[in-house]
Order: sequence, then structure tokens, then C-alpha cells
Amino acid sequence: MQRAPGVVLAVYAHPDDADVACGGTLARWARDGSAVHLVVCTDGGKGTADPEVQPTRLVAERASELDAAAALIGLSSVESLGFPDGELTDSAAFRETLVARVRALRPDVVCGHDPTAVFFGQSYFNHRDHRIAGAALLDAVAPAAALPHYFPGAGPPHQVSTVLLSGTLEPDEWVDVSGTIEIKAAAVECHRTQFAGQGGWAGDAVRRRAAEEGRRAGAAYAEGFRRLTLHG
Repeated sequence: MQRAPGVVLAVYAHPDDADVACGGTLARWARDGSAVHLVVCTDGGKGTADPEVQPTRLVAERASELDAAAALIGLSSVESLGFPDGELTDSAAFRETLVARVRALRPDVVCGHDPTAVFFGQSYFNHRDHRIAGAALLDAVAPAAALPHYFPGAGPPHQVSTVLLSGTLEPDEWVDVSGTIEIKAAAVECHRTQFAGQGGWAGDAVRRRAAEEGRRAGAAYAEGFRRLTLHG
């Protein structure tokens, strides 16, 4: 993925997910002329360990954080679907919404969660919303968005050529983000409700993880994906 795609659609579960998963890639493509669009599936209203924080207040704060991060990345558009945090379901209505966005934007590349990545070592397993969003996105991209009899009211069919799945346990494609790693770090740190009070820890973690992927890709910093190449 050395050449910037014309149009990119990124679909992620929570307001901070795209920045953490592939913010360097999205920033690089936006810098290089791609029209980069983001769809955020949930409102993020449960993303706190503090019982005193009201979900409605958190939703507003996270929306503001998302706007700040999107400006840094250079996104062409951001759409929040507003599903309740932690309650995402793989419904026909959700898939139709994603199909409609694919058909309206007609992206060359779609980015999202790898729904097959569940267990990360012995101390973390993938968030349910990530798994649901990833599975629904794959079903929306193929076959639904490409065939006219799926959701015929959602616009004319469009065949996506490439899907890049982040947060994968089996990366086989890397994007060199050496030129945009600082943009990614700054975008991640915009999400203060998720990373506040950690003295730059989030940015340091972003650089560390990208350096690990960079060693695999032969670059200073990189982001890894599972790549799917689709044909009509």
C-alpha cells in the first residue's frame, strides 16, 4: 500500500478506535490526497471506570475529542451512528446502514476491525463491539454492497477492491507511517477521557507499537493489517 487510494472508508466501533488502529495510515493517505471518511458505530458512553461520570456527558466529551482528532488526521468526513456503547448488534438495519455508506462514498479501500481477532495473550480479549462491527462491515462490503438485490433502496451497487483489517493477529500488509506517526500520537492523545492523566503514555505506546510493526515492515514506523483483495 505505497500508493494513496482515491477514496477510503474507515468503519470503527468507538470514537478512539480508528486513531488507535490506523491513525497513521489515514493521516498519510489524507496528506497524500485521499478522501478519507470515518464512520463511528457507537457513542462511547460507557467508556469509563468512573461511576460518577454520567454517560450523556461522556458521549458529548467523546464527540468533541473525535472532532479534534479528525481535524488532525485530515478526515474528509466523520459520521457517528450513535448506537449505545456495548450494545452493537449485527442486525439487518446496521448492515444496510453500512451498505448505504459504501455505495454513497464508493471507496477503493475500506478499513475496519478484524472480527476473527479475539484473544490477545492472556490479559486481553477483543471488545464485543469491535467484533460485531468488523463482522457486519465484512458482510456489508461483500456480497451486499456489490450486488443489486441486497438492500436495493441503499443506492447503486459498488464493488470495494481492497479491505484492510486492523487489530489483526495475522497481518500480511503494512503501511509505512514514519511521516505521520506524530500526527497519530497527537490524535490518540485527543481522546482524553480514555487516556487522561497518563503523562503522554498514550503517545509513547503508539510510537512503541508502530516501531514494532516497523521492524516487521522494514520501516521506522508502520501499521499492520490483514489484506483482502476482492473482485467483482
